Amino acid sequence: MTKRAGFVALIGEPNAGKSTLLNRMVGAKVSIVTHKVQTTRARIRGVAMACDSQIVFVDTPGLFRPRRRLDRAMVAAAWSGAADADVVVLLIEAHRGLTEGVQAILDGLAERAEGRRVALAINKIDRVKAEVLLALTEKMNAAFPFEKTFLISAEKGHGVDDLKAWLAGAMPEGPWLYPEDQIADLPMRMIAAEMTREKLTLRLHQELPYQLTVETEAWEERKDGSAKIDQIVYVMRDGHKGIVLGNKGETIKAVSTAAREELEAFLGRRVHLFLQVKVRPGWLEEAERYSEMGLDFKDGA
Repeated sequence: MTKRAGFVALIGEPNAGKSTLLNRMVGAKVSIVTHKVQTTRARIRGVAMACDSQIVFVDTPGLFRPRRRLDRAMVAAAWSGAADADVVVLLIEAHRGLTEGVQAILDGLAERAEGRRVALAINKIDRVKAEVLLALTEKMNAAFPFEKTFLISAEKGHGVDDLKAWLAGAMPEGPWLYPEDQIADLPMRMIAAEMTREKLTLRLHQELPYQLTVETEAWEERKDGSAKIDQIVYVMRDGHKGIVLGNKGETIKAVSTAAREELEAFLGRRVHLFLQVKVRPGWLEEAERYSEMGLDFKDGA
């Protein structure tokens, strides 16, 4: 069989059930995310396998009417995720129907989704009667030319396999984006790296805002139930390395301790965290670094 791989953006209003649906698609462990919004870097929520297809779900914040700068940034990030995806799935709640917020998303899709494959998933179908569901399906498809409509209950699993199978077939032909043996721990490795990067950002403030990145190089599960995690902090020049290390290494020690404590609380077990700082002047132009951040290097061209 031909291998397929691509990106799927799940969009919708806040609390439409995106996380629950992802848990069903890829397994609860895989779709865990940090609460920090990173509008500067795309995030991978999880990777699902179906037959010979690899479906990579990109993180899109809930779409809503923005009031503050942060709101606008989140909405912009959501549309950016949708614009870069191979397939967009709009998730709405059956009992709420075509709300003002959903209409705003449809207007946005009409403007931004040209050439994209867009499907509709009506969630929480167990909350309404069949005739209400039928009427909503007709109303939504009259409002936007969806390629396919799915009636699902993300919580109970109804219809989720049909949606997953369709997405698998809708992925472009091509090699998998991630090795199969990395799928289970890929998001955890990324989350661990993001936690350390966040601690560095908090510690260094504006000194090195976009000049560093963190990668989880190795993750070893130990017999005593603990995890040994090796990470590399890449910086652009030698002067940056000194800033990250700090006087007598105190900065990197404090960052390592804070990141380890957060990881232990997150994983519920002991963690041995080892950080190295390496100078790579051109890391911003390396395809491998982009892959680690869940970005397509070609998109930056």
